[in-house]
This record gives sequence, structure tokens and C-alpha cells, in this order.
Amino acid sequence: MDLTTTYLGLKLRTPLVCSASPLSQQLDNIKRMEDAGASAVVLYSLFEEQLLRDRLDVEESLERGTSSFAESLSYFPEPEEFNLEPQEYLAHVERAKRSVGIPVIASLNACSSGGWTKYARDIEVAGADAIELNIYNIPADAKQTAADIEGKYLQIVRDVSAEVKIPVAVKLSPFFTNFANFAARLDEAGADGLVLFNRFYQPDIDLETLEITPNIVPSSPSALRLPLRWIALLFGHTDASLAATSGVYSGADVLKLLLAGADATMLCAVLLRDGIRQIRTIERDLAAWMEKCKFESVGQLKGSLSQINCANPSAFERAQYMRALTGYRQASAGPP
Repeated sequence: MDLTTTYLGLKLRTPLVCSASPLSQQLDNIKRMEDAGASAVVLYSLFEEQLLRDRLDVEESLERGTSSFAESLSYFPEPEEFNLEPQEYLAHVERAKRSVGIPVIASLNACSSGGWTKYARDIEVAGADAIELNIYNIPADAKQTAADIEGKYLQIVRDVSAEVKIPVAVKLSPFFTNFANFAARLDEAGADGLVLFNRFYQPDIDLETLEITPNIVPSSPSALRLPLRWIALLFGHTDASLAATSGVYSGADVLKLLLAGADATMLCAVLLRDGIRQIRTIERDLAAWMEKCKFESVGQLKGSLSQINCANPSAFERAQYMRALTGYRQASAGPP
């Protein structure tokens, strides 16, 4: 059974890639990921703010405005919660590369362009096989247009891609007016891959303390539907590799994404919940289904249920939407 796939120009043993998470902060965990069958690992993120100027500037940014509203003090992390030693990240990349034989992908988390992008070159020198550029930004300026926002994203991609020769994948949210158009422009700007999709972490309010509290809710299997749809729509229409993240919990989830056209499937929440050993279970289930259905390779099934052969994908989506709602109403009504 040939489970190999190509992602960002890297030949991977399987489509199972460990996504950026706290697990990759420990070298022993990265070794366990390889032993369990992971074909590549994305390291935890290094933030743009950690690379800008010096510690005092970061502290000032974190504390700015908190004196006006006492409640906001709990919203912003304390400076010591940040790892403000970028050199440690480079050392971690080097140690990981020496310790495992699978590709090691560094992660840069950004929200703007600037001098920090030159650090991508240091990551390449440290030995990273690729960079995952996680662009996390929530526009809150009513004067900022959609064109302004997209232009900022494209500039970040251009700047980082210009610094390195290794592949750059872009992890982003789906909240764009025409995502298909934006994906094509990211490809033109230098993105070698698209990781679909980022998840915004929404704050909550504690009614007992009247404080704003960070709130991290792991993805659920239902989150798979969004990347599944867009990978099926984009397959065959972009030169960029396509990776799916959010909601990947089982071999069945991986199969659905491969049939839609994914080159790689990112595992995160399932590993945090069930342990790193779950990678082996997912691979076993993937291979068993392929053998049962007489697929000899991942390449054979990849994209076979995408919409590349549909003359009008938009009309297809509209028809499926109508069919889903009609079917739901009929099922809800029950027997006559």
C-alpha cells in the first residue's frame, strides 16, 4: 500500500502531519511523533511580537491601555508568559532536525509586515525544511477595506517568501469575500502551500469575577466540513499544496480530505486528547479502508471527489444547498 504524498515539494511517508501545538515544545514528543508514524511535524509558533525590537517594547505593547480599565488586565498575558528568546527557537529547530528523520516545519505567527520577516532566513539556516506562516489578525478598524486587509496578507507572504528558498505555507482563516480568488493571489505572491483553516480563539467573560478570560476550545470533528469544502473547490485550480487542519480525528476524516484533494492532513486536537500514539491508529484505519476499496495509493484517490470536473462549481454548491435544506425539512416533518 503506497501511502506517500507530496506536500510543499517534500515527499512524505503518509499524509499525517503533526500540526503546531504545545506538544512540539518538547524534543521527546517530537521523537515520539516520528515513532508513532508522523510524516512531518510543525513546531509551535514563534510570534512576530517576539521578534520586534526588544523586551521593553513588547511589555509596553502588552500594558498599553490597561490602566484605563482594570478589567482588561486579565485579558493581556504577562510579559513572562512569552518566550522572548528567539535564539532558543532556532536552537530548538536545530535539535529537532538532528533528532528525527522526518521534515521539521517551523511556524511563524504574524499579523503585519516588517523587519521581523528577515528572521525567516535564520530559521532556514537553522535547518527547517519549510515554514508555516500563520497569519492571525482580526480587523477592528471600520475604515479598513477588504482590499486593504488582503493587501496586507499578500505583502507578508511576499516578504517572507523573498527571504528564504525553502517552501512557505500560509495558514489563514476562511473569512474573505471571495476565498477562491484570494487563494489564487496568495499562490501568485509566493505561497507554496495553503493550510486551511486557522481558528480564532474567542475570549469569554467570567460573570463571577467580571473579567475577560482567554478561552481555548479544541476543534470538534464537525469543524472538518469547512476545509473539506474549500479543498474540494480549490483542487486543480492552484499550484499550491493543500493541507487541512481542524476537525481531523480519525482515518475516516483523513480519507474524506484526501478524496477532496488534500495533500496533507494536520493532527492536533486528537493528539492532545488521545495521545501521540493515536497517529498509528489513524494510519492503520486509513490503510485498511484503502485495501478494502482496492485503492493502491494515496495518489490514486486524491482529489477524486473534488469539483474540478464540475463546469460550474458555484451552481453545484447552490444545488447541494437547496437539496440539503429540502431534505432536512422533509426529515423533520416526519411520516405523514
